[in-house]
Amino acid sequence: METSHQPRNSGTGKIFNNPFLERLTRTHISLPLTAFSMISIYLIYQSVAVMGIAVGTTMLLFLGGLLFFTFIEYMMHRHVFHMTEDTPAKKKFVYTAHGVHHDYPRDKDRLAMPLPVSLVVSFVFFLIYRLIMGDYAYAFLPGFLMGYAAYLWVHYMVHAFQPPKNALKIWWVHHGIHHYKQPDRAFGVSSPIWDLVFRTMPEKSK
Repeated sequence: METSHQPRNSGTGKIFNNPFLERLTRTHISLPLTAFSMISIYLIYQSVAVMGIAVGTTMLLFLGGLLFFTFIEYMMHRHVFHMTEDTPAKKKFVYTAHGVHHDYPRDKDRLAMPLPVSLVVSFVFFLIYRLIMGDYAYAFLPGFLMGYAAYLWVHYMVHAFQPPKNALKIWWVHHGIHHYKQPDRAFGVSSPIWDLVFRTMPEKSK
């Protein structure tokens, strides 16, 4: 299926004809938020109480993981979910992973990756971090996971709620521009920092 790039204000898209697979593409936002919060608490406990990493070091690694997630979020959104759809396989992948969300941005059941998939991806990241930084991965990964949880919550809020009348409105404006005006810009959801770094902030003239 191809993305129409014409956002609907209601309704939902169909990804799979198989009803079981189609059901697996839907996730209530509370599931990943709860799961990754609990996993992060456990890993921080392991870092301090079991691995013996100092509390201050754990906090710095946690913040490092949080910041690193915002970078991964930006790169995935820009270069994977918005890759050039020059083959049928790429078109199907982009629509399944992200295009259906652009077609139906108010579909609350598709604002988060299915929990089984996100758990597997998180475990792969843990193995990579463990290989690179050893026991410090127990402090770094929780920051990364809570970065993901923060991204999910921000993404859910901007699609499910009306924008507030305060400084937090920038999240709604920034992501709304990406969805409705300039899909080739404003890739940061939880933070616009990497849009600033890589010069993909929205063009004011538009």
